[in-house]
Amino acid sequence: MTTPALLPLSGRRIPTLSPGTSSFPHHRATLRLSEKFILLLILSAFITLCFGAFFFLPDNSKHKRFDLGLEDVLIPHIDSPKEGKHPSGQSVKIAARPGVDGAAADREESLRDKIRADHERALQEAKEKLRKSREELQAEIQTEKNKLMEDLKKKDAGPKPLPPVPMPRVVGVSDGEPPEPDVKEKRDKIREMMKHAWDSYRQYGWGHNELKPLAKKGHSTNIFGATIVDALDTLYIMGLHEEFKDGQEWIEQNLDFGVNAEVSVFEVNIRFIGGLLATYYLSGQEVFKMKAVQLAEKLLPAFNTPTGIPWAMVNLKSGVGRNWGWASAGSSILAEFGTLHMEFVHLTYLTGNPAYYQKVMHIRKLLAKMDRPNGLYPNYLNPRTGRWGQHHTSVGGLGDSFYEYLLKAWLMSDKTDTEARKTYDDAIEAIERHLIRKSNGGLTFIGEWKNGHLERKMGHLACFAGGMFALGADGSPDDKAGHYLQLGAEIAHTCHESYDRTVLKLGPEAFKFDSGLEAVAVRQNEKYYILRPEVIETYWYMWRFTHDPKYRQWGWEAAQAIDKYCRVSGGFSGVKDVYSSNPTYDDVQQSFFLAETLKYLYLLFSSDDLLPFESWVFNTEAHPLPVLHLGNITLPGSEPAQR
Repeated sequence: MTTPALLPLSGRRIPTLSPGTSSFPHHRATLRLSEKFILLLILSAFITLCFGAFFFLPDNSKHKRFDLGLEDVLIPHIDSPKEGKHPSGQSVKIAARPGVDGAAADREESLRDKIRADHERALQEAKEKLRKSREELQAEIQTEKNKLMEDLKKKDAGPKPLPPVPMPRVVGVSDGEPPEPDVKEKRDKIREMMKHAWDSYRQYGWGHNELKPLAKKGHSTNIFGATIVDALDTLYIMGLHEEFKDGQEWIEQNLDFGVNAEVSVFEVNIRFIGGLLATYYLSGQEVFKMKAVQLAEKLLPAFNTPTGIPWAMVNLKSGVGRNWGWASAGSSILAEFGTLHMEFVHLTYLTGNPAYYQKVMHIRKLLAKMDRPNGLYPNYLNPRTGRWGQHHTSVGGLGDSFYEYLLKAWLMSDKTDTEARKTYDDAIEAIERHLIRKSNGGLTFIGEWKNGHLERKMGHLACFAGGMFALGADGSPDDKAGHYLQLGAEIAHTCHESYDRTVLKLGPEAFKFDSGLEAVAVRQNEKYYILRPEVIETYWYMWRFTHDPKYRQWGWEAAQAIDKYCRVSGGFSGVKDVYSSNPTYDDVQQSFFLAETLKYLYLLFSSDDLLPFESWVFNTEAHPLPVLHLGNITLPGSEPAQR
């Protein structure tokens, strides 16, 4: 972790002092400033005690009753008419306030004696302080300093140990070697690409968010270490144990969330919390669980809105949240507040704290009560008013992972969260009706709905939906499993065409289906490829469900293109124009390239017993979380699951 240099005050550097020297000249015979301060403090205490004794000690001749109003609580009666609780927890009778009797006078005298004794003791301590030599005072000051430091260390030691919970069934976390030699060779190549990406980051960008592979230096935003956290589960799955150990050591020693930084709740959740939880489940190392919980606690203030819909951003230190300025009059974004469920359910499971589960269920219940235009979920929701922003619906950016997490909430619950499944099915039915179309050339695409009009454009981000449709095929209503598997295949084909119709054989950020152009980017600012995973993700899901060899072939074509056009000596970089034979680089190695793109490629060329779907569900950053068999578990704050 790199620490920024402190800026000098008033534009000048503060003079550096050698050990044992002071910035202030002093005489050996005089007292130091700290010692004078201690003596002044002692004298002030002495004077205060004297005045306190003079003003507050009662005079029996004038005042029959010493009454601070506390004796009824401190010394309760057994025979009084009013019941209460003693601090011990036992029921006692608390005295009403009648006239003074003999017993009350005795109690008052006892209380006065106690106060006198306290005053005498304080005065004696003050006298003893004044008799002490300078060396003794210095030793006492040092002792107090040491005690303060110990207290601070205890505070920073982190939360109490989490309650023990049964570990979910963890299977298929390593190996997965394919029996075919040619497939194994391809898998080994993907592993080598991962090693090149990691080693470059380790050498040039260690501790920074991401890597600038051409400049060969770190690329950071407002938090740090994203590549390390994002990549660890990929390293573990690939058996890169030394690299994994380096990453674990950095997290143990350097990953600190007490920074004064404003972060995206969504990005921190899917990358950091998702990555830490996945790595905990894969490796069993407690440090990853503890770090995930520490960070999750920092995100909770983002939910302090009038509706409970969280802010897009939160300051990790102050807890102050806000939304993106460009997001429809200060709205929260569907794909951000709707992509918390998987991680937050696991947080409640691991910590016993119901807050995480209740936060995400509150969001679901609020959305269920709202009217949806044409059955579609708009991408913007105002967290203050609880009303939709502009009516823009997409399965790409701003909307995508909301639908993904509805389906995966059902799968992760061992298919007991039927409410999530029903919500997913209803949403997909509306999407099919209004957003999915076939082009003149026969390509199935998912457009975007903007204020009652369908824009015939599909983003690279929306290409994940092919895999989602295939994953959700089993369990579809009205025996539509075959239909959704076919729909997934059609989306995979369209997205492959978007790759195949470029010079580099890498897909653009977005592509159109009108004016005679199909699956081709038109605008210059949509022709870039930033190492995105969504198309390869869909290839992997389609391979798992169909074992059609074309998906491995398409995945290998993409891997070769990445290695040929995106690989540089310092790692991997995105390119600015996939239609140019001589592209320029954007000089960023995205953390999701290691978390998602290379992981999905590795899984594509592995056997199906590596992270099987029966036991694992991948979050939207490709971090695998185990299925929670909730039929026999009740999450804190929830009702027992029902099938």
